[in-house]
Amino acid sequence: MAEKNIRLEIQYNGTDYSGWQVQKNAVTIQAEIEAAIRKVTGLKVNLVAAGRTDAGVHALGQVASFIIDHYLPPEKYRQALNFYLPESILITSASEVDLSFHARKSARWREYRYLIGLEKSALYRQLRWEYLYPLDIERMNAIAAEIIGRHDFSAFCVVSSLKENNDCEVISSGWKENGSQLIFEIRANRFLHTMVRSLVGSMVEAGKEKDYLTLNDFRDILQSCDHRRVKAVAPARGLYLTAVGY
Repeated sequence: MAEKNIRLEIQYNGTDYSGWQVQKNAVTIQAEIEAAIRKVTGLKVNLVAAGRTDAGVHALGQVASFIIDHYLPPEKYRQALNFYLPESILITSASEVDLSFHARKSARWREYRYLIGLEKSALYRQLRWEYLYPLDIERMNAIAAEIIGRHDFSAFCVVSSLKENNDCEVISSGWKENGSQLIFEIRANRFLHTMVRSLVGSMVEAGKEKDYLTLNDFRDILQSCDHRRVKAVAPARGLYLTAVGY
């Protein structure tokens, strides 16, 4: 047998998980899938994801990969892993890719979606931010347009997670209305820790009726590179990793 590089596409409801990455004394998405792989193959693998989503964050199009020396045909992993996984995690496809493929390092862009509900719901309250006050979507979209291009997003990253280089290239960014729901979609080459949630929190501050954050206020925060100036971080439950481009 020879080593195979297996690519998985994954959906999950992150409500009951402490994020993607394996942690001691915590239930995580990575740990659940690695445990399922071990049950199927008897082998321990290192599963690498395109995006290390935080606690409570969901995914519609997460991509992960692992290298394994096992006889199981690649297309069989989907059904085999789903047998052992909880219903909140679903492998939607499995395929063999070149050994050089790396789910994180090979990715050219990631896309996230954020959902805000403008009314209460018994069904969707764990899957979006219920914000029950009027919001000005035009002001929110002005900020969404402002971040397109390359910027240093240090102000929108948890201080402990800052890197030497905190520049991100935002390819697209914008809000749209869908009935009683607001949807934000953003695509970039990379994202910093809590970046999308911090941006959404600031955009909601801009959309408020009174004492709202102006576009110039936002520009000052962005240029300051100071996370202490971000007043609001949106809750994790409204955030989804929707797609990864290679």
